[in-house]
Amino acid sequence: MGTRIAGTGVYVPEHVLTNYDLEKMVDTSDEWITTRTGIKERRIAKEESVVFMAKRASEEALEDAGVKPQELDVTVVATITPAKRFPSTACFLQAELSAGGYAFDISAACSGFLYGLELADALIKSGKASKVLVVGAEKLSEAVDWEDRSTCVLFGDGAGAVVFEASDSESDVLAVDLSSDGSLWEILYADSCGYIRMKGRELFKIAVRNMEESCRRVLEKAGVSPEEVKLVVPHQANVRIINSLAQRLGLSEDRVFVNIDRYGNTSAASIPIALHEAIKEGRINRGDIVLMTAMGGGLTWGSALIRY
Repeated sequence: MGTRIAGTGVYVPEHVLTNYDLEKMVDTSDEWITTRTGIKERRIAKEESVVFMAKRASEEALEDAGVKPQELDVTVVATITPAKRFPSTACFLQAELSAGGYAFDISAACSGFLYGLELADALIKSGKASKVLVVGAEKLSEAVDWEDRSTCVLFGDGAGAVVFEASDSESDVLAVDLSSDGSLWEILYADSCGYIRMKGRELFKIAVRNMEESCRRVLEKAGVSPEEVKLVVPHQANVRIINSLAQRLGLSEDRVFVNIDRYGNTSAASIPIALHEAIKEGRINRGDIVLMTAMGGGLTWGSALIRY
C-alpha cells in the first residue's frame, strides 16, 4: 500500500499589505525588510476566518483530486491560530465541508504540515485510512503585535491543502524526518491569546543547521542524492535562511522554490501553498522528486521527500 498525492489547493486573502504600507505603521522601510527577509508584501485576512480560508483551500484540493468530502476518512488541520480554544479547527472545517471520518488539529507551528503529512502517510500505509485531507491554515495577523517592527513585518495569512489517498502503486511519500526540542521554546512562542515573540538571531542559526541535517537524513533514508531532487520546497520564513540552506546542500537557486516575497511567513500554510504554486507553475511534474523542509516554534523541525 502506497500513499499518493491526489490534489492540492490554496486560498490567500485578497487584501495585500506591502512594505510601503508598513512604513506608515512602524519605524521600518521597504529596503530594511527586503534585505533582511526577502518579503515585499503579505496577505492579510480582513473578513475571512481561518476556517473560511481552510475551506476554500480544501475545496480546490478535493476538486483537483476528484474526491468528494464524504469520502474522506480523516481531516487534519495544522494551525497555531485556531478558530477557538476548542473544538478543533478541523472539526469546524469538517462541518463546513460535510466531510466524513474524523477530524483533529496539529499544533507544530511552521512544521505543522510536515507533521500532518507523516500522520496521513502512516494512516494510509497501515490500512487505517484511504483518503486523508491535510490542511495548513493560519490567520497570523491576529497573533502579531503591529507595534513590534521585528515581527510584524514577517507574517501573513493563508491556507494550503493536500489530499492524500491510498495507491496500489509505489508510494509518493519516500521518507519523512521529524524532530523537536521543547527546551528551546522561548526562542519562538506566543502566550495564550498573546503575541508572537521571537529571538531572531538564535533562531536563524538553529534553523539553518537543523534543516540541513534533517534534509540530509531524509535523503539518506530514501537512498536519494541531492542531485536527484528536482525542487526544494522550503518553509518560507526568511530568504536568507532559504539561501543558506541551498548553499549547504549544494543546490542552485533555480532548484529552490521561493514565494516569500509575495506572502511572507504563513507558518503551517507555507509549504502547502508553495507546493501548490510550484505544481501549477510547472516547476514540479509527475515523477519529480521534491524535498520539503521546515522549522517552527516548539522548537519543531523536519523534512519530507516525495515523488510527485
